[in-house]
Amino acid sequence: MSNPFRDQLLKTGIVSKQQAHNAKKDKTKKIKQQRSKKEIAADETKLKVQQAAREKAQLDRKLNKKKEDAARIKAISAEIDQLIIQHCIPRPQDCDIAYNFEHMSKVKHIYVNGDMKQKIIGGTLGIVYLNDRYELVPKPVVEKIRQRDEKRVILFDSNDTKIDKDDPYADYPIPDDLIW
Repeated sequence: MSNPFRDQLLKTGIVSKQQAHNAKKDKTKKIKQQRSKKEIAADETKLKVQQAAREKAQLDRKLNKKKEDAARIKAISAEIDQLIIQHCIPRPQDCDIAYNFEHMSKVKHIYVNGDMKQKIIGGTLGIVYLNDRYELVPKPVVEKIRQRDEKRVILFDSNDTKIDKDDPYADYPIPDDLIW
């Protein structure tokens, strides 16, 4: 399709055929350059969009991992709570002996009777932490809780203590009835 304005200029003799041809050639060059600039800009935009998508996917993976970890920890905590509730040893009203132990660098106590105290010392009962209180549970349950979360087991004496050969006090056992 020809340009009517150019045709008129050619007819009147103001421009020659060579000038008209050069002008057309320059115009097509400019159009091609503009297209290539737009394509380069579009490619750069595509690259930026792809990079942003990769960064967002990586951030989403991190957030999902954090959520999964939090859900896993919450499930383990609920499982431990359920174990403690199901297997806790009920303490009758006649528990008048305060059994002292350390928790979070503070001395805490739980009231037990003589039989429970001997079982704690003997390693058949352990003290665990449940919702701001302390409960007594049997040895197998303590082991299950310890496998899931070591922090929830407050006190468990498993008489598996090894005596050091160089210990000068190995012949002198600590009395069980020592009161602080």
